[in-house]
Amino acid sequence: MTINSNINYRDKIEHTRVYDIAKKTPLDFQPNLSSRIGNRVLLKREDMQPVFSFKLRGAYNKMVHLPAEALKRGVICASAGNHAQGVALSAQKLGCPAVIVMPTTTPAIKIEAVKRRGAQVVLFGDSYSDAYVHALALGESQQLTFVHPYDDPDVIAGQGTIALEILLDHPQPIEAIFCCVGGGGLAAGIATYIKALRPEIKVIGVEAQDAEAMTESIKKGKRIMLEQVGLFADGAAVKQVGEYTFDLCQQHVDAMIVVDNDAICAAIKDVFEDTRSILEPAGALAIAGLKAYAEREGLSDKTLIAIASGANMNFDRLRFIAERAEIGEKREVVLAVTIPERPGAFKAFCRLLGNRNITEFNYRYSTPENAHIFVGIAISALSELAHLVEVLKAQGLPTIDLTDNEVAKLHVRHLVGGHAPQATHEKVYRFEFPEKPGALMNFLDTMGHNWNISLFHYRNHGSDFGRVLVGIQVPPNELTEFYDFLNYLGYPYWDETQNPAYQLFLGR
Repeated sequence: MTINSNINYRDKIEHTRVYDIAKKTPLDFQPNLSSRIGNRVLLKREDMQPVFSFKLRGAYNKMVHLPAEALKRGVICASAGNHAQGVALSAQKLGCPAVIVMPTTTPAIKIEAVKRRGAQVVLFGDSYSDAYVHALALGESQQLTFVHPYDDPDVIAGQGTIALEILLDHPQPIEAIFCCVGGGGLAAGIATYIKALRPEIKVIGVEAQDAEAMTESIKKGKRIMLEQVGLFADGAAVKQVGEYTFDLCQQHVDAMIVVDNDAICAAIKDVFEDTRSILEPAGALAIAGLKAYAEREGLSDKTLIAIASGANMNFDRLRFIAERAEIGEKREVVLAVTIPERPGAFKAFCRLLGNRNITEFNYRYSTPENAHIFVGIAISALSELAHLVEVLKAQGLPTIDLTDNEVAKLHVRHLVGGHAPQATHEKVYRFEFPEKPGALMNFLDTMGHNWNISLFHYRNHGSDFGRVLVGIQVPPNELTEFYDFLNYLGYPYWDETQNPAYQLFLGR
């Protein structure tokens, strides 16, 4: 007998009170993503709830069933943010006090959103698990009812109403439904209802690579405790899944998929391109898993549904997400290439890249013999990478693929450079290149002269022009020709040779 044996989840889901406060969300077709992966992709838009997350459903369904005396004393919960907002809004609706214990790592946007709902916020610990233990102790001492974010039959039933809506809105065949998994409440509720009514539909759980508690638990046949969890997808950063949720997922979830942060970033971009909405990392987990599963299984012309589970994005994460989305989509590769340090070698290297779009270029003169270039290149298929590396190596240019190198992507790309004592007569200019193929080659062809490029930095930022910093060694007797080149080029430019930032960190 399992922990859920005596619970009729279908009945509980069909008789919830979630619509006192939650809304029925749309099931939106995603044209761009569907076209790219060759399947019909639909998005269940839980990011459109009043608190921008599905968590409201379970929290309210639990609280509305509490006795009046318990509501009067108040409730307490532990949450990384989205469940917290659901509890806070539910408490506001029901007129009861609420204390929310949140990890100290919780994004500020979620903390402020909870406070605006009138709840008291207590910050404690580095993860949900730390906050959970503290909330239990606090709740006991203050006689507050604990509202679990996932491991409670009423919470699970509240989340299961998403499956009810999907089946009402889409009675046609569905290949699979994809759910993000943190503690497992969403996947448990959806899988249990789907298997009761439409058992032919697969339910796939998706976890972040550094928070695989459900995947590992199902593999081992028992709940395991992770020593630590990554916090990028903070809304699903749970060290141990629930008892109720593990039992239900073990019975009803067909498969688990694990995705990395780059894949999550790519999924956020996919949704933005189709909806102009920005999901939080945990909110995009299901989309990343859908793409990975469709590729792994070779699916085509199937209907696939992903739960867009949350949109409480912390604004300062957007830079990292934009930086990594193209790599996650396998549309950008990062290489380290060594070329001879001599005039013309840089130009010859650029010619070998052909018409490929250069997304990033970092180079600083270091020795008279060799130059090491950190370069990002847009590709349309992974097969291009092997061919490009082959071409470069055939021309005697040692090349290393850094696309999956975390140190390179997180740190080294920002640190290429330094002082170059041997870069004599260096002039440093900032340019605005037109953001189009051929702009760099036009620059090099127009330069014509045998001046050595000693510094080059460029990163595509999605503008209609690229901001480029270039160092060129120009002997004093050739300055007139150099200024003629600048004027003939036609690109906006600024002399930065005396800029203190250059003098302090890059100059001789």
